[in-house]
Amino acid sequence: MIELGMGQKTQSGGYVKDVTEAEFMNEVVEASKDVPVIVDFWAPWCGPCKTLGPMLEDAVNAAKGAVRMAKVNVDEAQAIAGQLRIQSIPTVYAFYQGQPVDGFQGAVPQSEIKAFIDRLIAQSGGEAPGGGLEEALAAAEEMLEQGAVTDAVQIFGAVLGEDPANAAAYGGMVRAHLAMGEVDQAEAILNGAPAEISSAPELEAAHAQIQLARQAENAGPVADLMAQVEADPDNHQARFDLAQALHAKGDAAAAVDQLLELFRRDREWNDGAAKTQLFTLFDAMKPNDPVVLKGRRKLSSMLFA
Repeated sequence: MIELGMGQKTQSGGYVKDVTEAEFMNEVVEASKDVPVIVDFWAPWCGPCKTLGPMLEDAVNAAKGAVRMAKVNVDEAQAIAGQLRIQSIPTVYAFYQGQPVDGFQGAVPQSEIKAFIDRLIAQSGGEAPGGGLEEALAAAEEMLEQGAVTDAVQIFGAVLGEDPANAAAYGGMVRAHLAMGEVDQAEAILNGAPAEISSAPELEAAHAQIQLARQAENAGPVADLMAQVEADPDNHQARFDLAQALHAKGDAAAAVDQLLELFRRDREWNDGAAKTQLFTLFDAMKPNDPVVLKGRRKLSSMLFA
């Protein structure tokens, strides 16, 4: 490998460099004032290092300059390892603005490496391939869908650090905390959003999602409610409660069907509660969700029949 400054590519076209103890201050601490620098502390005898190192390099190179990477052999940089209290390897630190800002120990999956780098890019306000904050938001959404909720929260938070009025990040933060069962925290985040974005679709959706989460806390047993409705199809309260219980169990389609049936039977019941609840469900889901599209069509046909 041809050793160049951290602001330059290596001969292989990447952004990774072997850094000695003497170079650490210049190539990591000082260089991180311009662009985040990930430091991989490794040793030739370390088995997990041989797995993690190439994965890190691939992810850093894929970021196309949004982050850089320094590889530090702890056997040859014992003073630096001691100062940073490196007790086991592989250990990875991320430096930004001259300070360590994130890190992890041990070999981790590629998905966690990507999350780590996306989080660092968002925190630094840099631009990842594909569009900076938009790319970070997309990555956070993907993590949320895959269940990596904590990583998603960190990226949404980093985006808000760069753009405090980012409605998509606020919406993502709310959904992430709801996924963790933290309804009060989700509501506090929504209430803290700037007034100028209060009517943004993402925040309106978040409001509906919190409302549904509150309902779910008191939802009754589906089987019992279903039995009540089957015994008396005109028991509107039981059907309404059944719709809430079905949604709480994750069956949005069945919840919409029950509310549409309630609306068909008595659209004025409880001050139009069926229609109001339908709109709450629609607002909470993505506009192009098939359940929403089908439900809206059916509701419209009833309204204008």
